[in-house]
Amino acid sequence: MQILDGKKTANDIKKEIAIEVIALIKSGEKKPHLAAILVGSDGASETYVNAKVKACEKVGFNSSLVRFDSDVSEEELLAEINKINNNADIDGLIVQLPLPNHIDEMKVTETIFPSKDVDGFHPENIGRMALNLPTYLPATPAGILELLQRYHIETSGKHCVVVGRSNIVGLPMSILMAQKSYPGNCTVTLTHSRTQNLNEITKTADILIVALGKAEFVTADMLKEGVVIVDVGITRVKSEKTKSGWKLLGDVNFDSVKDKCSFITPVPGGVGPMTIAMLLKNTLISAKSKS
Repeated sequence: MQILDGKKTANDIKKEIAIEVIALIKSGEKKPHLAAILVGSDGASETYVNAKVKACEKVGFNSSLVRFDSDVSEEELLAEINKINNNADIDGLIVQLPLPNHIDEMKVTETIFPSKDVDGFHPENIGRMALNLPTYLPATPAGILELLQRYHIETSGKHCVVVGRSNIVGLPMSILMAQKSYPGNCTVTLTHSRTQNLNEITKTADILIVALGKAEFVTADMLKEGVVIVDVGITRVKSEKTKSGWKLLGDVNFDSVKDKCSFITPVPGGVGPMTIAMLLKNTLISAKSKS
């Protein structure tokens, strides 16, 4: 078994981005600028946004963080998005999800200009991705592709099983792994909560991508020997063994499967860092498109 080290790979990508930022500035262009909007005070969202702000600093980006209380009106939030849309200095905008129930997430996503949608969630960008046209790929799927590529995982002709059909990970992942490119050219099966005989399907996977949100759901009896596992899940559970009182678990029972798989992403330190790295990469692409 070999670890697909997202933390190390993400740091390599950040170093590459930082070099490009220096070159941009030397050529007289401005620093790339990523703006984030955070609604409410959800602990996980705070952690994610702070990590994104720190990553911006590390690669030489400017960053802005706009905070709203959880009772902010949808109208006020959309007004702020339009203000950022029309700010020529800002190259990328992310609105941290989830949002409070009274705010329509799709309306928020559609309000962000596609040219600044560095999360890759806008319907226009998803459509361009499906047609294999140049666009911002959703950050988590893009990070998974990058990991597979940098570890030279063979994908052509392989059976890729995706567990989970979210618009953020599962669905785009199934499209990307089927495309006529590397990483890709897989035969893809997209499974979800209504899939029957899931265990029989996962046992046929050469590459298994799990984005279900159920801690340690996948166990060794669901796999064949030599499978490549990408674990997207992350669940916080209480633990007496850590200083914080919490630990992070993936959707895959790591100890159960580690002797059966050929490659696996750890949790934490696998897909998470790659998501942030690809968000930075998308922001750099946006900035360079204006230079």
